[in-house]
Amino acid sequence: MEVKLFIAGCILFCVAMFMLLIKNKFTGKVSQSLFKNVYSWVDTAWSALIIASILMFFFIQAFKIPSGSMRTTLLEGDHLFVNKFIYGFHVPFSDGKRIFAIKNIVRGDIVVFKCPTQALTVSEREAGIKKDYIKRCVAVAGDIVEIKDKKLFVNGVPVDEPYISYSDPSIFQSFNLFNSETEYQQAWENGKFTTVPPTFMRDNFGPVAVPANSYMMLGDNRDYSFDSRFWGPLPDKYIKGKALLLYWPLKRIRII
Repeated sequence: MEVKLFIAGCILFCVAMFMLLIKNKFTGKVSQSLFKNVYSWVDTAWSALIIASILMFFFIQAFKIPSGSMRTTLLEGDHLFVNKFIYGFHVPFSDGKRIFAIKNIVRGDIVVFKCPTQALTVSEREAGIKKDYIKRCVAVAGDIVEIKDKKLFVNGVPVDEPYISYSDPSIFQSFNLFNSETEYQQAWENGKFTTVPPTFMRDNFGPVAVPANSYMMLGDNRDYSFDSRFWGPLPDKYIKGKALLLYWPLKRIRII
């Protein structure tokens, strides 16, 4: 969105410059008055669009919850602002390197990120679709993650997750599809679990080690969330920002 706003601002800037070049062509009183009104609108619009695009690119992004994977923490249609600078600014053409970080991503943060390729369907990849996800970070690089009968364990310690919503009382057992833990880990890191039935990984998962510069992201609606259990660890370069403020609907307004 911010790129589209920037391009629109640049186009209107060119229009404004062109209007200045032909300004003297308007000699009549009525035409001069009309020209001034149109130029004033164009001049204001291009500067507003470019400023908005810069703010959205570096500082704040508006985001609308697209699915129920974070129920009941966040509901479909909720509108929120995302803090894009708290984890640092991405350096262009650096494969995701970030600078000036105020804080690191920690377990429990609700994070907006670019959808990894493994999470897209074949038709979405072919169509070049890009979209953002929002999930909760439950583990960082080096953590050992396991889920036993829906219960999350990080580094062997059960995690207290009061925000979790379980919509399905059923507990599916795991299926041993791999010959070793190494093979299991590699399949997970490569997003291969998207090709097996979700019930194979949903309630009993791991253990896996979160790779360097990566995170494990899970939805709060744990039974109906398409997350890191299936498409693998999330590389740091995909991070866009931290959920900051839920501002719509007004009855649910709050700091996240």
